[in-house]
Amino acid sequence: MGTLHLVAVPIGNLEDITLRALRLLKTAERIACEDTRRTGKLLELLGIERPRLVALHEHNEEERLPGLIAALEAGESLVLVSDAGTPAISDPGFRLVRAAVAAGVPVVPVPGPCAAIAALCASGLPTDAFRFVGFLPPKSGQRKSRLLELAAATETLIFYASPHRIEEVLADAAATLGGDRQAVIAREITKHFEEFRRGTLAELVADPGVTRGEIVLLIGGATEAPADEDALRPIVESLLREGYSPSLAAKEAARRTGARRGEAYRLAVELAQEEP
Repeated sequence: MGTLHLVAVPIGNLEDITLRALRLLKTAERIACEDTRRTGKLLELLGIERPRLVALHEHNEEERLPGLIAALEAGESLVLVSDAGTPAISDPGFRLVRAAVAAGVPVVPVPGPCAAIAALCASGLPTDAFRFVGFLPPKSGQRKSRLLELAAATETLIFYASPHRIEEVLADAAATLGGDRQAVIAREITKHFEEFRRGTLAELVADPGVTRGEIVLLIGGATEAPADEDALRPIVESLLREGYSPSLAAKEAARRTGARRGEAYRLAVELAQEEP
């Protein structure tokens, strides 16, 4: 029986590779990766002779599983890497890990760089409890719905964000969670142009800085005391009857009651949808 090693690789700075990761990359009979060209370039930069690379991405993971599991069961060593950082974290690999576990194949993590953890530890936001969310939905309506589900969370929230969409994500987060939430944009971590931009969501909406490169967005957890919905409902209903939009009704109701703005917004949307 072979072993599936989950090997973390640098997210930018090549010096972040570990000795253990180097050894396994050099000795693996196969390396499963998202992009064979990108991983091939990484191996070249690390001075590793290129072994057999197998493309494993979201479009082919299911069809590749039987062959990879069969190779592991036959005694081959297999390393799984992502393009950067820790494999299977918002990247392909989960199905392979699950299949290996089901087949009784040893699965061994080889720790190393992870953008989410690197951003969190240097963010200045609380680290005693956090929730990794990954990428939010690309459409604004779905994104706001997901953010509403997270509005009451007291943990620090960690998101991955596309540089092409970060301004939209910030705007939706401010509208849903409240502009006064503390947040951090961590950009190009471990790379030459590494930057941590800190402030409230409202401040980051107004000035997000450079929106290029790899981005991790961190948002502080909710701190307000939860409001009694029975007390919140009539205020939201009254504001909606006065012509307030759900967003403005939520903002005003939260100001009057001290409720979480996300909680008030969820209620406002529900009540608006109930109107004939």
